[in-house]
This record gives sequence, structure tokens and C-alpha cells, in this order.
Amino acid sequence: MLRDKRQEYLVALLLVGPFVLIYGALFDWPTIQMAMLSFTKAPLIGAGDWVGWDNYAKILSHKLFHQAFWNTAYFVLLTVIPNTLISLVIALAVNRLKGPVQGFVLACFFLPYILPVSVVFLTWNWIIDVQYGLVQGLVALFNGGQPISLTRTIPLFMPTVAFVTIWWTMGFNILLFIAGLRNISPEIYEAASLDSAGRWRQFQRITWPLIWPVTALVLTIQLIAQLKIFDQVYLFSIGGRQDATITLVQYVYKLAFQQNKGGEAATAAMLLFGMIIILSVLQYQLLRARGEK
Repeated sequence: MLRDKRQEYLVALLLVGPFVLIYGALFDWPTIQMAMLSFTKAPLIGAGDWVGWDNYAKILSHKLFHQAFWNTAYFVLLTVIPNTLISLVIALAVNRLKGPVQGFVLACFFLPYILPVSVVFLTWNWIIDVQYGLVQGLVALFNGGQPISLTRTIPLFMPTVAFVTIWWTMGFNILLFIAGLRNISPEIYEAASLDSAGRWRQFQRITWPLIWPVTALVLTIQLIAQLKIFDQVYLFSIGGRQDATITLVQYVYKLAFQQNKGGEAATAAMLLFGMIIILSVLQYQLLRARGEK
């Protein structure tokens, strides 16, 4: 019996061991190194003097860090919940389709998700161009007949990039919701119909509670992804006032690669890392608790 147990532990170690080693080498060790670097005044490459918590005090008092924090928070507000709700509505509509039509429509919504960010940027930069953009006719209706640069006007920059981000990423969310909807037995809806329950009532009492775990997952994935927003904001802000639209990851990039401040960049990265962990875990636990109720 003892020998069998040892053999089971050995097999488990052989199966899990490679993953643990690779995960530790590629994630845990770099994270520890970054945490140690955040307490030094080091360049991007090379060692530096130990400064303790000075970097954290400096970063937290830096006006540009505050700007990056609020811009990131604003972007999260513009994308996470709207993206989830829009994806859910589209998934409900697509789920009612049947056969090849459903597959074709689902593919149309999912196609943008597989595009690289450079293609998304070039496509939408052409669509919203102030001189020949397709949407400028619509914009002119709300701007006294005059076109306006959506990415060079600071109040419109984040909503524009948020719209592009939702268009780009909602295909994956729709796919997750479709999977959740297909796990609901049709017999439940048939029983509800026999009880004269309308579509809205069925959604309230059947669909929404049963797909809540998927909704919590989508919200958590979106929160983590949008807290790390960089590519779209960076590309659309080229040639404009980048400091006014800077996000937290851009702030880390600016410190590390433009100012050669590796220690301060590591500090900003650790602060962002902590925020992502705290907010994502807190949100997921709150959503899970609501689902259990």
C-alpha cells in the first residue's frame, strides 16, 4: 500500500514537475526579480543602488502616474461593462439562429478578434480619418457640419479607442456566452413556456442566473485585459499629446524604454500588478457571491 502511494506521488511529480519548473522560471522568478529591482535606482539594464521605498513614494507622488491611473480607470469604465453587455445581447440573438446562418454570423463577429492590433489600428485610423474617413459624415452632423479628429481631440480620444476595443474584442466574449447558453437545457424553456412565461421572464428567471458564472468570467477577463491596455492607446496617440492620454502600461514603458529608469519602471509595474490582483480577485469573489445567492 505504501509502495503504491509512493508510485502515485512519483507519477504526479513527473507530470506536474515540468510545468512547475517552467512556470517558476518564466513567471515567478522574473516577478521576484522585478520586485527586487523596484527597490533600487537602476537603469533598464544593469544593477543600481538600493533605495528602499523611495521609488514607491516618488511614483505615487508623480503627477503623470496619477494621470495614467485615472486614464486607465476611465478606459476600464468605458469598456468592461459595456463590452460584456453588448456581447451578451449579441450572443442571445445569435443563439436563436440555426444551422449555417448561425455559424456565418458568429464567424463575422469573431473575425476581428483574430486580427493583430496593427491591422485594427490601420483599419480604424482610415475609417475615422478627419479628411476622408467614412464616419466623418456622421460626426459632422453633431459638430455643426464640420469634421473633427476623434483621436486628436482629448475628450473624444478614450471613447473612440474604447469603441474600437469593444469592436475588436467582443467576438471572444460572444463565443463564451454562446457556450454558456448552449449548456442550458431546452426543456427548461419548454416548461417555462407551458407556464405562460414570456421571453423577458425566461431571461430573468432562467437565462441570466444560469449564465452568471460565464458573465463573471467575462467581466474578470475584461477587467484584467483593460487594466493592461497599451497597444491601441499607444498607436492612436502617435503624433498627439501622449501624456494627456497615457495609461499605466504606457507609463511603465515611458520610464523603462524612453527614460532608462529601470527601478522606477519596475516600481510602477509592481503597483499595476498589485492593482490587477486585488481588483480581479475582489471582483470575481463579489460576482461569485452574487451568483451563489
